Amino acid sequence: MSNIIDGKSFAADLRTSLAAKVSILKKEHQLTPGLAVILVGEDPASEVYVRNKAKQTLEVGMKSVEHKLDASTGESELLALVESLNQDETIHGILVQLPLPDHIDEAKVLNAIHYEKDVDGFHLTNVGLLSTGGLGVVPCTPLGCIMMLKDRLGSLSGKNAVVVGRSNIVGKPMANLLLQESCTVTIAHSRTQNLADVCRAADILVAAVGRPEMIPGDWVKPGAAVIDVGINRIERDGKNKLVGDVDFASAAEVAGAITPVPGGVGPMTIACLLHNTVQQACRQHKVAMPE
Repeated sequence: MSNIIDGKSFAADLRTSLAAKVSILKKEHQLTPGLAVILVGEDPASEVYVRNKAKQTLEVGMKSVEHKLDASTGESELLALVESLNQDETIHGILVQLPLPDHIDEAKVLNAIHYEKDVDGFHLTNVGLLSTGGLGVVPCTPLGCIMMLKDRLGSLSGKNAVVVGRSNIVGKPMANLLLQESCTVTIAHSRTQNLADVCRAADILVAAVGRPEMIPGDWVKPGAAVIDVGINRIERDGKNKLVGDVDFASAAEVAGAITPVPGGVGPMTIACLLHNTVQQACRQHKVAMPE
């Protein structure tokens, strides 16, 4: 279907571009961008995700460092590791894989990462920079979404955008990015009245609520661009299946552009993490990002 936005292909192209940039940085500036990932505990999904991050980091020519800590690791020990990575000049990005064990304060740890090495964009300084149009770090998933929208639609100026979901990780930063592109932005959520009508008014509809197939096709304006951030595992016909927050089958019939699940937004998240690390390496060493 011509209206499908292929996130897997887009992410592969972005990684190819990043590999070329890394090659130039190594050759012209003796600079190898370095990403450190910290995993606390043994959550199976997190372990797979961290493994994929490390693999893709190495594939584009970057330095990859992993720190796997026991679930019983104390908060002070984790904070000490973060501080040592803050001081390490060969590390330009630090990522602490979430969720953390209950005895560790996530906000305290995330804000202990130096904001220039916070490649997730979760540090309060980067949140503030994004909300005020400054040069901060943009959270990876919203960054991937805005990249795909601009690639497909060109200018987003003047479009009505609806973001369903108000999380700090996706909903709020997504709304800020759309505002920066001069969209008229509505953030919808569980208390929104007449949600169906709000969605039907959107030229750009971003679904990020974590509820399987919550948005049916008749909530989608004909020709609208639909970005489905949701990744929900359900059982159907006796089999496990991944679905988004949008009912893809019905929405794809009316949308002008739509991301599938899987294969849409998901692959872009790690690619944008690599992008952020290269970007921050350049900023920290005061060199221009290679074209």
